[in-house]
Amino acid sequence: MTKISENVFGQTKELLKSKGQSKRELVIGIPKETVFQEKRIALTPLSVALLIEYGHQVVIESNAGASSNFLDHHYSEQGAQIVYEKERVYNADVIIKIAGPTLEEVRLMRNKQLLMSSQQPSLLDKEVLSALMKKQITALSYEYLQDEGGHLTVVRAMSEIVGATSILIAAEYLSNVFDGKGLMLGGITGVPPTEIVIIGAGTVGEFAARTAIALGAQVKVFDSSVYRLRRLQNNVGSRVYTSVIQPIILNKAIKSSDVVIGALRAKNGRSACLISEDTVADMKPNSVIIDVSIDQGGCFETSKITTHDKPIFRKYDVIHYCVPNIASRVARTATYALTNIFTPILLQIGECGSFSNLIWSHAGIRNAVYLYQGSLTNKDMADRFDIPYKDLSLMIVANQ
Repeated sequence: MTKISENVFGQTKELLKSKGQSKRELVIGIPKETVFQEKRIALTPLSVALLIEYGHQVVIESNAGASSNFLDHHYSEQGAQIVYEKERVYNADVIIKIAGPTLEEVRLMRNKQLLMSSQQPSLLDKEVLSALMKKQITALSYEYLQDEGGHLTVVRAMSEIVGATSILIAAEYLSNVFDGKGLMLGGITGVPPTEIVIIGAGTVGEFAARTAIALGAQVKVFDSSVYRLRRLQNNVGSRVYTSVIQPIILNKAIKSSDVVIGALRAKNGRSACLISEDTVADMKPNSVIIDVSIDQGGCFETSKITTHDKPIFRKYDVIHYCVPNIASRVARTATYALTNIFTPILLQIGECGSFSNLIWSHAGIRNAVYLYQGSLTNKDMADRFDIPYKDLSLMIVANQ
């Protein structure tokens, strides 16, 4: 575990000690992920140790952490119970996992459990939602989880990882090893630097720019928002070429670049498809496209989803990397980032005595709840499926 993680847990531990021991002992279940390419796990062995120290029980399905290089004995040595039957995991008070539940997994759950998982409205299946509602599940979606500053804490953490990793991926595919141009990303003294275009000035774009600049590349960032461009400029701490998205200027920059990172995100629905097939066809041979927006449809007309096993394809002699869930490429780092967020929440649930008490006092966690005792409380999901939803704050007051 990194020093940062230890410090986070240490601060949480001291805070809880000042308030006294946990008021409720939880049984926390961590199932093995079944969704294709999902390699992360919600908790590390040291976070499990901290939970157990405060009187909670942790039940983990065998090999749940193997893809992140956390083996069963790493967890069992910290006091976790390793089981081979999914049914025993899904009998816990709290189910915490990464990907949203499948219909088969919902069937294994018992009534009135607490579910913590990812759940994007655009990827939610109505049959799964109905099954959760029928079992009166209280469910929390990581995509809506906010920190004290009102930022989407899990989304930001994963975006930081994806932004930095996208540049490292580009560096790989520029090399001769992958039949690229044979360029070192960034260059050296006397050799012109590689040119990188980043479309989108959000968190992914910011951390992609940071990493590229650190490696010595020449970076150009495009976004439709002057505010986001100014924020990126200030956060990066060095002068970067920035421009609002104007088709002629953007297409000219792409055609002369070595790498293009597509990092546009849509709040709901499909991301904007900005780059035409004709523009891609005019790019330099063996240039690299990393379409981070592919899970929302992609921002290049030539993009199509690829996998971690077969991550690239070529079109017009341009290398396309279009793998969704890039964070799973560095699953162990992503797990460390996630456990720093989830462990304090689990400790606070025990301290507050119930999840209802916690969401009443923490607006950021309340914002992430999309089902409360089987009732839909998320407007985005309600609009998508044309289902009535209830105001969570009013429901909590009524139950006090």
